[in-house]
Amino acid sequence: MIGKLACMILAAALGLPAAAQTLPQGFPSRPVRIIVVYPPGGTSDAVTRVLAEKLAPALGQQVLVENRGGAGGAIGMDAMAKSVPDGHTIAFSAISPVTLLPHVGKVPYDALKDIAALASVMYSPVYLLGTPAFTGKDFADVVAQAKAKPGALRVGTSGIATLGHLMVEQLRIAGLDLTHVPYRGGGQVITDAAGGQFELFTANPSSGVNAMLQQGKFRILAVAAPGRLAALPAVPTMTELGYPDSNYTSHFGFFAPARTPDAVLRKLHAEINAVLSLPDIAERLTKLDNVVAISTPEQFAQVVRREYEANAKVVARAGIRSE
Repeated sequence: MIGKLACMILAAALGLPAAAQTLPQGFPSRPVRIIVVYPPGGTSDAVTRVLAEKLAPALGQQVLVENRGGAGGAIGMDAMAKSVPDGHTIAFSAISPVTLLPHVGKVPYDALKDIAALASVMYSPVYLLGTPAFTGKDFADVVAQAKAKPGALRVGTSGIATLGHLMVEQLRIAGLDLTHVPYRGGGQVITDAAGGQFELFTANPSSGVNAMLQQGKFRILAVAAPGRLAALPAVPTMTELGYPDSNYTSHFGFFAPARTPDAVLRKLHAEINAVLSLPDIAERLTKLDNVVAISTPEQFAQVVRREYEANAKVVARAGIRSE
């Protein structure tokens, strides 16, 4: 199964030998649509609109952004996967709808056949935050409260089978009895978190989250990242706190229908990488504590393959199933 995924994704990324590639005349011949597989208001939406603004002049066409949230990204990914495979419809997403959702329940697309890894964009850390309803000050208080009153601490996430959900499940496996509160995307969970509808929540950095942090509405208790963030040097990683299995980092990128011509994939990939290389784009992404991750199509396909394989093991061990 995993070997087949690797072959399919690598085939989609690699395509034909360079000598055989021919870009369709006039591509793109009409506006390019980017489906954001999450609702408005979150990291994906903000980043996509920044990139779309720069891609439009590079491609010589309008670049339209359309939000198709729900089901952890499966609804938007399905809409993209079943669109005409000519490069005029692509998706921006964390890689989890391809590498995670197929392991936890039925999805309306075939992750092995319908989707091509197009371009890596960025890594985004995952924050564990306290809301106004959380009475503690740091992660040690999370541990103490979870042990004193099992199940009393509620953790909001952007949905079932998201990386935030995996973080919660791994903490539960490690002995912290937390109650998961899944939403249908990042925007509403942030709003309800500010209103104290639950004690804790997970989120990727975004302008909305960072603004509320500056206002003192949220407290960052831990970050899931390879190391401490330069902007938050006092905040420990989940690994430092003794929970390495909860140290998930989101990897975001573009995807296309699997049967999109290779020359089109490579044209889009080149333009996306050119935009990501612009100093102002890198600055705007890093201000949100994201890390630009430019790669070749082959490297991005390998990342997708590795995470697919790793998630299969995590899901089986945690017993995660979509509702």
